[in-house]
Formats: sequence, C-alpha cells, structure tokens
Amino acid sequence: MGPTLGRMSEKSRLVIVVGSVREGRFGPVVASWFAEQASMYGGFDVDVVDLADFEIPLSLPAASPKYAGDGYPRPAGMAAMTARLDAADAFVLVTPEYNHSYPASLKAAIDWHFTQWVAKPVAFVSYGGAAGGRHAVLHLENVLTELHAVTIRDGLAFPNYFVNWDAGQPTDPDASAYAKTLLVQLAWWANALRKARAETPYPS
Repeated sequence: MGPTLGRMSEKSRLVIVVGSVREGRFGPVVASWFAEQASMYGGFDVDVVDLADFEIPLSLPAASPKYAGDGYPRPAGMAAMTARLDAADAFVLVTPEYNHSYPASLKAAIDWHFTQWVAKPVAFVSYGGAAGGRHAVLHLENVLTELHAVTIRDGLAFPNYFVNWDAGQPTDPDASAYAKTLLVQLAWWANALRKARAETPYPS
C-alpha cells in the first residue's frame, strides 16, 4: 500500500514497517497479513513501509548540534521513507529474531530518525523459533522508549512460523483476535497522542 501523505480522514495513519531485508525473509508475508487485519479493523489509514525498498546505510555521520532536533542529514534515497515515518500517527514494527535480537536493518532505520518516533505509539509483531521473536521485541522496547515513543503492551508473536503458517495465513485460530486486541490498544494511544501533540508540543 502506498502512502497518502495529506490528511484525508480523521483516522490515524498506521505505518507498518517490514524490518528484515534478508534474502528469503518471511517479513512481507507477516506484514501483509497484519495490514489486512488493520484494514478490516477500520480504525486506521494503513501504509506498509518495506525497508528493503530504501537506501539505509549502516554507518551514520558524526553527530552535530545543527541536526540534533531531527537526527542526521540523510541520504537522498531515504527521503521517501522519512516522509512516510513523519506522517505516521502509530507504528507496527514487524521483526524476526536473529541471534536473540532484531535485524541491523531495523536498528539502522530507527537510528537515522528521531522526531519521527517521539510521542507516538509503537506496537510489535514478531516471528521466529520457539520464542516467536520475543527477545527481539524486548530489545526494541528499550530502544523506542529511549526515543520517547510509547510502546504497546499487547503485541503478536508467532513461534516456529515456518510450520505455523499456511498460504499466507497463521494457523493459530486466535491470531485475528490477538491482532484486534493490539489494534484496539494502538488506536486508543494513536488518537490520544495525536490530540496531545496537536494541543501541546512534546517537552524536549
């Protein structure tokens, strides 16, 4: 789904980030399913941002007070992604678990930005082996809290995804119900924080 950056409705704008860029990744399948759940829920304008579509260098320039308010001067190939993150009222990060943590691509995308996360809610949809990506989410919660985002308690985790999905759908019959719980909480925070940001600048 492409972005519509102008405000077209009173719905909050949800950006779903596909965090893995690894060859053979499963992230787009999970993100597509969750985007369908969000669209059926109806409380959001949904935009899926796939990190594989953008230039995201792993090396950042030296910090400078000139750019302190909004991270660093970014490569031109990142401009469209930055605009879509800017426009978000809420995020869902779709992440695998690599060696008990999350991908370098996702860390780089987060680190290249700052104000885009501030005073916005972030939820997590993870997948992996026996832990279902929960170790990755624990690390992400620490990082996003440092960036003044609000992390959502009830996420989605898919253990052993390689045997528990079929034809692009999770085999767990309760998955859609869990997704709705996440979306209800995320929508509440998105609406509350959007109003708060409009009324009062977030204290730096």
